[in-house]
Amino acid sequence: MTQPTEGIRLSKLMSERGICSRREADMYIEQGLVFVDGQRISELGTRVDPGCQIHLAQQAQKQQQQRVTVLLHKPIGYVSGQPEPGYQPAVVLIRPETQWREDDGARFKPAMLKGLAPAGRLDIDSTGLLVLTQDGRIAKQLIGDDSDVEKEYLVRVGGQLSEQGMKLLNHGLELDGRPLRPARVAWQNEDQLRFILKEGRKRQIRRMCELVGLRVLGLKRVRIGQVRLGDLPMGQWRVLKEGERF
Repeated sequence: MTQPTEGIRLSKLMSERGICSRREADMYIEQGLVFVDGQRISELGTRVDPGCQIHLAQQAQKQQQQRVTVLLHKPIGYVSGQPEPGYQPAVVLIRPETQWREDDGARFKPAMLKGLAPAGRLDIDSTGLLVLTQDGRIAKQLIGDDSDVEKEYLVRVGGQLSEQGMKLLNHGLELDGRPLRPARVAWQNEDQLRFILKEGRKRQIRRMCELVGLRVLGLKRVRIGQVRLGDLPMGQWRVLKEGERF
């Protein structure tokens, strides 16, 4: 096909449409597995019309279906992503003996670890639901700048929270000179708040609490989108079920 001198990079458009990540798009393009308006594209950097039709070859679709996403109940003391001195990344917990016995999904295979990366962070001193995935589509859905997926946390706090402080937690605070998106914050019980956010800046909840005079004593993520932590025991993991959606 004639490449437009203007338009949008094909890999960027594929990422924006949620077909795959940009890195995966480049891989599929190099392999000749991407068709635009019925024509095979194999040149990296190709620009296309934003309204074009994009189709993945069956081989690429099969590769996507084989990608694994796991849900881990992360304990305190493990980092989400890159290891820090003296600490291990949470991915080391993905092994046969830590797979939840009630998981009726695929059993552990070493191939599950290839390219498995956290889709979002959870602080070293926080517990709860952490998603690790081989699927760029899921990673983009959960951590893209325009992600609209809710994350729900139970936060045990110390200190006094005023009525104005509660209003600020819901909307009106800023971090690093940038305003925070509106949140939903309410008391879960006498010493625990429930936070529902659609963003995840570094140590966001702890810093929000500090700004209104609270100390965070414990933080647990219990839901990402429609997927709940549920009964998954701490330190164990399960495979995201077919049909489960964030």
